[in-house]
Amino acid sequence: MARPRVRLVVTADDFGYCPRRDEGIVEAFLAGAVTSVSLLVNGAAAESAAELARRHRIPTGLHANLSEGRPVGPARHGASSLLGPEGFFLGKMGFREAVAAGEVVLPQVRRCGFRKMLLVRGELEAQLSRFRELLGRDPTHVDGHQHVHVLPGVCQVFAEALQACGVRFTRLPMERGVGGCTWLEAPARAFACSVEQDARAAMGPFARHGLRWTDVFMGLSTCGRHMSTHHVSGALARALEGIPTGRAVTAELMAHPGYPSVPPAGGSGEGPDAFSCSWERLHELRVLTAPVLWAQLAQDGVQLCALHELDSKRPGEGTPSEATLETFLEPSPL
Repeated sequence: MARPRVRLVVTADDFGYCPRRDEGIVEAFLAGAVTSVSLLVNGAAAESAAELARRHRIPTGLHANLSEGRPVGPARHGASSLLGPEGFFLGKMGFREAVAAGEVVLPQVRRCGFRKMLLVRGELEAQLSRFRELLGRDPTHVDGHQHVHVLPGVCQVFAEALQACGVRFTRLPMERGVGGCTWLEAPARAFACSVEQDARAAMGPFARHGLRWTDVFMGLSTCGRHMSTHHVSGALARALEGIPTGRAVTAELMAHPGYPSVPPAGGSGEGPDAFSCSWERLHELRVLTAPVLWAQLAQDGVQLCALHELDSKRPGEGTPSEATLETFLEPSPL
């Protein structure tokens, strides 16, 4: 059956987390399976990763991090609502809980929220500055480690910071039908649906500040042990439902390939986490570099490219479906 024409960006997240992870990412890039990377500038291997990116001419963006490890901005010099008592970010769920409780960003309450927004803005700007120091240029894109960039309030500050520094491309982590992916464990599926809901709300601030993103996104249902040719192809099929044959569509597949971290090397100041040390990173690398995946995607009409090569669309400049964007990107059921 004929499908829309798809230009696919495969982005490897967490570049700079540790040398072994970076080794696997570079291997995937040289094999043609990864087309873009997102760099953690507070990662333990950020400097060597930047050298690898320059050596191999890897399209590199910033993986903005507000949830794991140590900050690179002014917050590192003293107490901050962004940090716990040991001077580390609050963690994947801890940061979300702080945002929900109004302890980090409170745009509705300007007096007490303004300073907290400045802390977030300051850290983002410091990470952008550090990226330029490491690579000698601006990032091709900026997305968020653990999807922090789409959180309520944070997304506004994020969009303002990217607009101010001239970065156009970001990630909108809305994967169509992820709520029905029964192979995901219940907590992972609930988290994916929460990310999708936040991303939907972030579309407005992103668009108002001129940010662009791919038409469709995949990766919430294919992370770690769940990456397979079947799941990637299925995620693409769900994303393309209802789009006319022959229509050009841009897509991003988020991936986390690499060789497992070996403690104490790696991380962002606290050592590598359990996921980084597990076999799941290697599993993603093996799936991404296997011929069977790319044979299937070629059959699906997919052409690989890097994010900066795309002419991504903003809302109102044309949508991937004749339906409205809100109809096309319907919420995933829990």
